Amino acid sequence: MIPIDGLTITRSATLLDALAQMNKGAKGVLLLVDATGRFERTITDGDLRRLLLAGHPLSETISSLQAISSSVVSPDADVAAVLRLLDEKKIDQVPAVDGAGFPVGLWLRREVPSPVLLSTPHLSEFEQEFVAQAFATNWIAPLGPNVDAFERELAALVGVKHAAAVSSGTAAIHLGLRLLGVGPGDVVFCSSFTFAASANPILYQGAEPVFIDSEPESWNMSPAALRRAFRDAEREGRLPRAVIVVSLYGQSADLDEIKAICEHYGTPILEDAAESLGATYKGRQSGTLGTLGVYSFNGNKIITTSGGGMLVSDDANLIEQARFLATQARDPAPHYQHSVMGYNYRMSNILAGVGRGQLRVLPERVDARRAVYERYAEALSDMDGVRFMPEPSWSRSTRWLTVCTVDPSAIGMTRAQLVERLSAERIEARAAWKPMHLQPLFADCRYYAHEPAKSVCDALFENGLCLPSGSNMTYMQQERVIEAFRALTATSRPARLAG
Repeated sequence: MIPIDGLTITRSATLLDALAQMNKGAKGVLLLVDATGRFERTITDGDLRRLLLAGHPLSETISSLQAISSSVVSPDADVAAVLRLLDEKKIDQVPAVDGAGFPVGLWLRREVPSPVLLSTPHLSEFEQEFVAQAFATNWIAPLGPNVDAFERELAALVGVKHAAAVSSGTAAIHLGLRLLGVGPGDVVFCSSFTFAASANPILYQGAEPVFIDSEPESWNMSPAALRRAFRDAEREGRLPRAVIVVSLYGQSADLDEIKAICEHYGTPILEDAAESLGATYKGRQSGTLGTLGVYSFNGNKIITTSGGGMLVSDDANLIEQARFLATQARDPAPHYQHSVMGYNYRMSNILAGVGRGQLRVLPERVDARRAVYERYAEALSDMDGVRFMPEPSWSRSTRWLTVCTVDPSAIGMTRAQLVERLSAERIEARAAWKPMHLQPLFADCRYYAHEPAKSVCDALFENGLCLPSGSNMTYMQQERVIEAFRALTATSRPARLAG
């Protein structure tokens, strides 16, 4: 909302005065007020032009302007409410008028701040070159030179021997579970604090998920909870066929300890690094420490192909089988022949071209997101009740999303209320992932907390907040988020007790 200084005018003004005042104000609108200063209606440049076309001289007053009922909003209307009114009435400006009828501000559509989104795609200068090659050579359908090159280039970047480009990270997890022999009646251990795509493929295979809590140091899978789950499974004679370890929000789990536990029981790890491409664990790339690793290139990820994923491994046979299954499991015959069930999971040559361009800027994207995190931490860490996701010594996080927890007793509102109020300021913030064991879909599944009476990821979900974190955020956009965060919590923060 902008101030109305120089934008109010009375009916005693001449048409020439009104034109001059509108020109000086440069807003394309004036606010007509009565002798007491109360609002009557808006005046647009079109209104003045129509007076001139009707033959009114410049020396005549604007008293002949018709009395109309202009739309108004209250002074405390938020941006979302203002935009809804502008859209509904198909207008570009609306004055804010107080309860006594006096105008106190003006909303202009063109000056409403644009939304600050959570994590938007960030393209570089390189993608068009590879996409143009696909068009020039007519390699539009799935597979092609870009797919082959994208697989080689990503494998080289992360330090694995083989990679298969597929249609999504979810597809990669599904293929990985099938390759590890997961089938009906099997058990799969899975991180609980994650997105549903980590766990849904377990159901695709007819297997049973058992969910494992996070630990406080990294917010990733708790080795203590995992160890207890294995001990119970051993006593019951039903060890898991695989363990899906999620590297959350761009940060690796404590893979050495988790691997030691899994190796003791002979259970392979599928590392879900959908959110952590570019992160490292003790110098090794996230996604390369299990039997299989998975990356996602969804539109909100640190690099994107708009939609896509990658399955990686040092085992050539596993990746060869993944490509076979992902291409409808077509037998090597001179006709269409299928001996096993397959899937239409391969990535298109066009999207792989986008991925090749994005790979070239991955280090810069990681640096940019880490810089976003650092600015948030510097600006907000001094606030009582605000704690940012820790970065343990073993991990260099990409900070794919900047995530913090907020203490309602300290900031004066719940995380859900803060998300709602930021949304009213056109700032997209979100809750941290709702744990899988709290999802209705998985309500009957077993869950192992970090400690028997302490579920870490329940508390992280209740108070966890994801802030806008895109690598293409401007400094001014981030300042706007920081200022809104501080202002909203300052007005709700409980008063400190004296003494």
